[in-house]
Amino acid sequence: MCLTCREKILSNDFMDIIADYDAIVEILDATDVEYCYHAIDAGYGVANVRRSQVEPLSLVYYGYSTIPKLYGLMQTGESVFDASPLAAMGNIRVQNPPLALQGSGVIMGFIDTGIRYQDDVFRREDGSTRIVSIWDQTIQSEEPPAGFEYGTEYRRADIDRALATENPLVVVPSTDTIGHGTRMASAAAGSLLNQGLEFRGAAPLADIAVVKLKEAKAYLRDYYLIDDRAVAFQENDIMEAVKYLQQMAVAFEKPVVIVLGLGTNMGSHDGTSALDSYLNIVAGRRSRAVVVGGGNEGDKEHHYEHSMPSNVEIRVEKPMKGFCVELWGNLPDVYSVSIRSPGGEVTPIIDFRSGADRNLSFVFERTRIRVTSILVEKDSGDPMIFMRFADPTPGIWTVEVSSSARRMRGNGQYHMWLPIEAFLEGSVTFLTPSPDVTLTEPANASQVITISAYNSYADSWYAPSGRGYTRNGGIKPDLVAPGVGVPTALGETDGSCMAAALAAGCVAQFLEWAVVDGNAYMVDSRGTKSYLIQGADRPDNVVYPDRQWGYGRININGTFETLARL
Repeated sequence: MCLTCREKILSNDFMDIIADYDAIVEILDATDVEYCYHAIDAGYGVANVRRSQVEPLSLVYYGYSTIPKLYGLMQTGESVFDASPLAAMGNIRVQNPPLALQGSGVIMGFIDTGIRYQDDVFRREDGSTRIVSIWDQTIQSEEPPAGFEYGTEYRRADIDRALATENPLVVVPSTDTIGHGTRMASAAAGSLLNQGLEFRGAAPLADIAVVKLKEAKAYLRDYYLIDDRAVAFQENDIMEAVKYLQQMAVAFEKPVVIVLGLGTNMGSHDGTSALDSYLNIVAGRRSRAVVVGGGNEGDKEHHYEHSMPSNVEIRVEKPMKGFCVELWGNLPDVYSVSIRSPGGEVTPIIDFRSGADRNLSFVFERTRIRVTSILVEKDSGDPMIFMRFADPTPGIWTVEVSSSARRMRGNGQYHMWLPIEAFLEGSVTFLTPSPDVTLTEPANASQVITISAYNSYADSWYAPSGRGYTRNGGIKPDLVAPGVGVPTALGETDGSCMAAALAAGCVAQFLEWAVVDGNAYMVDSRGTKSYLIQGADRPDNVVYPDRQWGYGRININGTFETLARL
């Protein structure tokens, strides 16, 4: 029986590949392979290919960039409403006269775990919804958005019809069982009342659009050895969500702010991944802005930086399914590895100039390791080595990194990343980690507005927040925003995702002034970022830009004071 494209997109029997159409045909190299292809934008597309008809998942065969990376949630914790974080950003002053900017006429789009649309904070005073649409990728019972193949779209009229009934979820069954998306949306754009208490987000009059992402397929979770309990989303589904939201700028004739509170340690960390590149394209379009949280990996001991030759020690706390490690080097060097188990067994030096996968096993360990080297990774252009540790023995594993050439051609520098904390069953850490270059992807994309977090109550850095710069020295983060004790509809929450949500509300205020009110109607995400940098608070004890603080603490009122002085 021939499956529909929707069925292929959802089925674990079908592999997802990110590439343009010509590359898909070349990879398949056959006419009888069952697949669907859906174009996203700017040369990117996704093919869903029957796994039994093609080669097993392999970086060597398919290429690193074509296999979707998995992204997790960037929240670290879970009241009474406290406006202090908003005040620290100058947000409340700008909400009030004379500017009175509250995001009116702007759409804020959230790509996350969904939204509890029945909550008062997402409704107008008359009880109607402020949500213009929800694309729920997990519900297949009704029609998807125009131009998309899966999920169900609910428009404002559908949601209002649901809210008029005693059981809204019978009419519009989309909800947020995890709560992450609801927290993000309420911090950024909540309004009205929350359990009888005054509550407001950073842009309380903005319209809201939501994409509830479907969770990653089992075959990808198995490939990356992700903890079975972890919430994980696929790169291609996020790219589809970005396409859906950015199109609203034309359909609704309103500026759109896209907000991402997701992250991963997979990738080159230099802004060249498929998602990074697509976000850069969207960020360059008029009346769009993209705001991304920098992740909470700054204190997790998951990043290592050194030059070869050197020994990298990885501590595995307890038995687990496994984990993956990525090593990213620099041109023109060529890298080799040897691995020593906790029991002392040492593999030969693996020379990857042939470019093949290597499967390693040990006499006294159950661990199986697959090591893949890519001399020139397609998107970054740099060498990388991918190591997959299945059933790792607890203890200290040592990766000996050396040059495949007779002598080093460059400086021998390299970086290594372990998975984000949410993807691990137990503690896996580097013994001598570096807290720098710990921004998660896609926060390294050059044109987006990257936000790290600080504690506005203590006026101090938030230790878990990701730190810059990018792997190739690009200036990131751009700015910092409050990320501790941020009020949401579900209680106070910490994390870089909350900082991104508050910063996105400030971006919506600026776009209301610039685009809706016609003061700078050609502005895009890059221009918005520059305006925000001009108005940021920069204490004298830091030299800017800085690996932690970027160009300073976001202050939207400071931006308008700067404009007033021109």
